[in-house]
Amino acid sequence: MLIPFLGIAQETRTTVKKTTFPSLDGLIITADIHHTNDTLPYIILCHQARYSRGEYMETANTFCNMGYNCLVPDLRSGKEVNGVYNETTSLAVKKGLPVEYLDAEQDMIAAINYAYQKSGKKIVLVGSSYSASLALKIAASNKKIKAVLAFSPGEYFATKLNLKESIVNLEVPVFVTSSKEESSDVSVLMSDIKSKIKIHFIPASEGKHGSSALWKNNPNNLEYWSSVKLFMKQLK
Repeated sequence: MLIPFLGIAQETRTTVKKTTFPSLDGLIITADIHHTNDTLPYIILCHQARYSRGEYMETANTFCNMGYNCLVPDLRSGKEVNGVYNETTSLAVKKGLPVEYLDAEQDMIAAINYAYQKSGKKIVLVGSSYSASLALKIAASNKKIKAVLAFSPGEYFATKLNLKESIVNLEVPVFVTSSKEESSDVSVLMSDIKSKIKIHFIPASEGKHGSSALWKNNPNNLEYWSSVKLFMKQLK
């Protein structure tokens, strides 16, 4: 499949396989690996609330075309999307473990450790909705993170976490976007961070919440993709 990356047609051959690895508390996480070759770093693609790794079924290969392998985990706070059920959530519920948004942070850290161990290279971390917020929080202190892409981050944690305060020390390159309606709140959220490369993309039209903004059924998905690819080019 030929997918243009900044005007250059690149053909990337990937294989997709299911894998498992333990979270920090021992819960087994199910994930898909979109593997290009062993020399490449990883992008970790994290889903939004009530979703699964199926959120990236359509879009993971485009990220691979940018020169990465992709790890797409089922976080324990989720359910189902695009016909893919969240196996990590199901197992957590069976074990009586909590499945709130903040409980999934340990799953994301475990995924970072897993991908870093496989490649030995820093990770690009992508989040959607609540996991976008967690991605920013993690990247503020985790030295294994190279950059963050956050789709519709927000203050989703009530009194348990003030996200704006937790990310003031964020210094890695960061890309944020959302629907147009959410953009003013996102601007406030990102106003104090220290990253030298900080892109806030606001769609010209209504846009969409989360990484589903990249799906083909979003009429202005190409506008989002263009901004994402320009950001990714700066990481090379």
